[in-house]
Amino acid sequence: MSQFTVQMLLDTGTVRVRDVVCSGECRHKSEEECTAATHLVFPYRGVFVRHVGRNDAVAEANQLLFFNEAEPYRISHPVEGGDSCLDLVIEEAQLQELTPKEQLRSGSALSFRRQRRRIDPRAQALVAVLRHSLSRNIAETLEAETLALTLVRRSLGECTSHAAGASAGRQKLVDRANLVLSSDLSRRWTLTEIAAEVGVSPVYLTQVFQQVEAMPLYRYHLRLRLARALDLLGRYDNLTTLSLDLGFSSHSHFSSSFRQVYGRTPAEFQRSIKPR
Repeated sequence: MSQFTVQMLLDTGTVRVRDVVCSGECRHKSEEECTAATHLVFPYRGVFVRHVGRNDAVAEANQLLFFNEAEPYRISHPVEGGDSCLDLVIEEAQLQELTPKEQLRSGSALSFRRQRRRIDPRAQALVAVLRHSLSRNIAETLEAETLALTLVRRSLGECTSHAAGASAGRQKLVDRANLVLSSDLSRRWTLTEIAAEVGVSPVYLTQVFQQVEAMPLYRYHLRLRLARALDLLGRYDNLTTLSLDLGFSSHSHFSSSFRQVYGRTPAEFQRSIKPR
C-alpha cells in the first residue's frame, strides 16, 4: 500500500493544486527521486526532512519548500506522524513572472537557488483558506486561481518571507531545534529541555535561533501551533477543546494569540471556510 494519499483540488492551465498526505513510514532517507515540474510545497501538518546532495531542509508549517524540476532529492521522517502538504504547480511563464530574479539560478531552466523560504502568517492563512475552500467546493475556479497566485506572490515577496543566511552549522542546530518542537506541538516546552535535546546551552540556542530565523524561538513555536490550528479549525466544533489540545492555557489565550497573528479570531476564520 502506498504511503501517499493525493487529492487533486484544482487543475487549470495556470495552476494545479493537490493535497498530499504522507504516512511517514520512511523514517530514514528514501530512495532518490525527482519531479517532472517545479513544485511549490507548503507543509501544513507534521514535519519531514528533504535531502538534496549534502543540503538538508526541515519542512514544517512555517516553511515553503521548492522542488525544482529534475533535481534529485531524498525524504526522511525523523519524527513520527507523517505530514500533509498543499502542493502547487504554477505554469512556468506565470511562475517566472511571480518570482524575484535573485531567487532563481542563472540559466534557461527555472530553478530556485534555495530549498526553502520561511513564510509569514498571512501566507499560512492563505494556504488554509485555499485548501479548505477547494476541499469543500466553496471556491469557484477563478477565485481559487487568484488565491493560489496571491499565495505564491506573498510567499516569494522579500517583505513577507525570510531566507536564513547563517552558516551551515548554525542552520543545522536550528533545524534540530525545530524537529524537537515539531515532535509535540501541544507540549509546553522549556528552553532548558529544548537545549538539552540539541546539545547546547539555553543561551547559545536562543542567540543562534534569533540569528538564523530572525525571531525568538518561542514565537516560532507559537506560529507552528497556530498553523496547526488553521488545519484543525475545519474539524473542531468546540474551540475550547481545540485550544487545550494545542497546549494553550485557555480558549481566551488561544483566541487572542490567533487574532494577534492572523488578524481575526478562530471563530471568524471558521465562519470564512464554511459553505456559503
